[in-house]
Amino acid sequence: MKSKSLMPLAFIVSLLAINLSFAQTNQNQKPLKHVVFNDNVKAPLSENELQFINEVYGSHAEEDILSKPQRLKDVKNILRNRVEIIHAPGKDLSSFSNLSSVPLFNVYNKSLTRDTFLNPSTFNPLKYQFNFHSRAGNKTYRFDNSPYLIVIKSQNPQ
Repeated sequence: MKSKSLMPLAFIVSLLAINLSFAQTNQNQKPLKHVVFNDNVKAPLSENELQFINEVYGSHAEEDILSKPQRLKDVKNILRNRVEIIHAPGKDLSSFSNLSSVPLFNVYNKSLTRDTFLNPSTFNPLKYQFNFHSRAGNKTYRFDNSPYLIVIKSQNPQ
């Protein structure tokens, strides 16, 4: 007898829970598009790229990156296609956030240090907590007090 009287209550609670879960999602946010990688992501890691990964992930590099094909592909895509360094001498770059405002990603390697000068061929973007998965589009940073910009290209172009 009790179970029959609890059925409508259970039904109402279920409907409220479903409604609440839909209310939690942003209805204005577009679904993410499937990420299409450039063919250059298929090539093996260069010595420089492997050094970047090892510098940041240390003894965790094999376990967290190198042995996980999709994660390795994502990192290669970041290193090869999604970070651009632009030399812009004579331009007012004061409106861009400074690289020093981006925290270091030193979870695995506590001895990581910030770059004191920018060498485009040795700059390791993995060292910094850039928001590589932002939906907000490209983000540009200024290498502090220099004519260089670092552009983090969106994985999900609008």
